[in-house]
Amino acid sequence: MASEILPGSFFNKKLLSMQLIQVPSHGFAQSRILRLHFASSRSNRIYRTKIFTVMQQDRASTVKDDSKMKIPHVLTVAGSDSGAGAGIQADLKTCAARGVYCSTVITAVTAQNTVGVQGVNIVPEDFVAGQLESVFSDMHVDVVKTGMLPSIGIVKVLHHSLKEFPVQALVVDPVMVSTSGDVLAGPSILDSFREELLPIADIVTPNLKEASALLGGVQLETVADMRDAAKSIHDMGPRSVLVKGGDLPSSLDAVDIFFDGVCFYELRSSRIKSRNTHGTGCTLASCIAAELAKGSPMLSAVKVAKRYVETALDYSKDIAIGNGFQGPFDHLLKLKSDIRNSFRQQAFNPENLFLYAVTDSGMNKKWGRSITDAVKAAIEGGATIVQLREKDSRTQDFLEAAKACVEVCHSHGVPLLINDRIDVALACDADGVHVGQSDMPARVARRLLGPKKIIGVSCKTPEQAQKAWIDGADYIGSGGVFPTNTKANNLTIGLDGLKTVCLASKLPVVAIGGINASNARRVMEIGVPNLKGVAVVSALFDRECVLTETKKMHGDLRQAASMA
Repeated sequence: MASEILPGSFFNKKLLSMQLIQVPSHGFAQSRILRLHFASSRSNRIYRTKIFTVMQQDRASTVKDDSKMKIPHVLTVAGSDSGAGAGIQADLKTCAARGVYCSTVITAVTAQNTVGVQGVNIVPEDFVAGQLESVFSDMHVDVVKTGMLPSIGIVKVLHHSLKEFPVQALVVDPVMVSTSGDVLAGPSILDSFREELLPIADIVTPNLKEASALLGGVQLETVADMRDAAKSIHDMGPRSVLVKGGDLPSSLDAVDIFFDGVCFYELRSSRIKSRNTHGTGCTLASCIAAELAKGSPMLSAVKVAKRYVETALDYSKDIAIGNGFQGPFDHLLKLKSDIRNSFRQQAFNPENLFLYAVTDSGMNKKWGRSITDAVKAAIEGGATIVQLREKDSRTQDFLEAAKACVEVCHSHGVPLLINDRIDVALACDADGVHVGQSDMPARVARRLLGPKKIIGVSCKTPEQAQKAWIDGADYIGSGGVFPTNTKANNLTIGLDGLKTVCLASKLPVVAIGGINASNARRVMEIGVPNLKGVAVVSALFDRECVLTETKKMHGDLRQAASMA
C-alpha cells in the first residue's frame, strides 16, 4: 500500500530537503515514501514563527467585524479510520450532527474495517506539531477532543501546544484498544497519559478496559467498581471522569458513572442490541466536546451525548455495512431514509402540481372515511400530489395518519406534503410542506427541512410571490381564485388576479380556492405557462365517492390542457 507522509513544517520551502527513503509501515508491505525534511535549525524555527506572526497580523487587519457570528469549534486530535466508523471520521460526523465546526489533526492512519484493524501508520511527531500549529494559529478553537495518541512523543507535542494555545476545555478519550480488540496504543503510553494529559483534562472518558489499564490492571465488574475507578482516576488530575459501562456484564442497562469530584451520577439507558457499535466511544467523547463548545455545563453535555449515542444506535441497529462482526452506525440518522426514498425524483417536478388534492378532516368525518382511505382513493383517481390539511386532529393522531399516508403515496410514486406542520412533516418523513403567509416563513422551513424537501407558499400578490422565490420555495399556491367554504374570510383574487401573480412569479404556480368541476377548465385556460395545475378540496373530498370525482376532475383537466 503506497502512502505519502509529509512530516515537519512546510512553510519555508527554501529550507526543505527532499529525500526518497524506505519506511516500514507497521503491518503493510513496505512503501516508497517521499519525505520532505525540514532542517532543524534555529533559523528555520525563527522563520516559521515570523510566518505565523505575519499571517495573524494580516488576518487581524482584514477581519475586524466583531459582529460576525461565533461558530462553536471542536478540534479533534485522533487517528483516521479507513472504514469511517470511528476515529477522525466519527468525530467529524458527530460534530456535524450536533451543529459544531470540527477541525482535525491526524495522529495515525489506520487500515481497518468491520472485521478489525489490519495496519497502523503513525504520523511523525513533527508533522502532528505542524498540524496543530496550522489550526491553532489561524482558528479560534473552543474545545480539543483527543482520541488515538499512539506515541509518547505525540502526547508531549499535544501537551506543549495546549500550553501555547489554551482552550476552553479538553476532552480526553484514552483510546488504547479498539472495540474489536485491536491494540492502538501500547502500555508505554499510560505514564504519559497520567503525567501529561489527565492533569489538564476537563473530562476523561475511559471504557472499562481503558479505566482498568489506567489503574494498573484493576478488574471492573460491578457498578461499585466503576465508582471506585472514577474516584481513582479523578485523583490523577482531571476535573471530571466518565467511566463507560457499556460492556459491564452484570448490568441489563447501559450504565455510565460520572464523577465531578464531589458527586457521583449513575447514568442509565436501555441497552441496544446491535452489531453496529463501532465508534461509540469516539462518538460519545466528540459529542461531549461539541456540547461544551456550545456552552453547555459538563453534566448536561454528558447527558446529551449519552442520549445522542443511544438514539443513533437504535436507529442504526438494522443497517448492514461490511461483513465483519462489528459495523458502524449512522451518526446523521439519514441512511435508512435515503434508502427508503431512493425511488423519489432528485428534484421537485412542477408537473406534479397538475391535480393537487388537499384533504379535509371535517369532510372525511362527514362521509365516514379515514384519511388514509381518502388519500388512496384520490391517488387511484389520478391525483398527482397530496397535501394533508388536518386542522382538527390531535397531533398524535395526525402523525400516525400521516405516516400511513406517506406509505400509500410513496407506493404509488406520488409526493405527500403536510399543511403548516413542519414538526409532523419531519416526524413522518413527508416530501415537504405547504405554508401560508401567517405560518412559518419559507426560509425557516427550508433550514429545518433541508434542500431536498418540497416547500410551497400561499400567495395573493406579486410581492408575496417574489418573496417566496427569494426564501427558497419550490412553488406557490395562488388564490383563492373563487369563493370557498374551506377557509373563513378568505379574500378572492379572481382569474385576473391569478394571471397577474403567475406572470410575476419565477416559480411554478398551482391555483387554489373554490375550484371545482364547473370552473377548473377556465382556470387552466388563462394562458400562462407556469400555471401547472389546480388544488382541489371540496370537489374531491366532500363527495360520496372520492375515486369517481377525482377521475372526472383529472379527465377535465387533461382535456383543458390539450386545448391550451
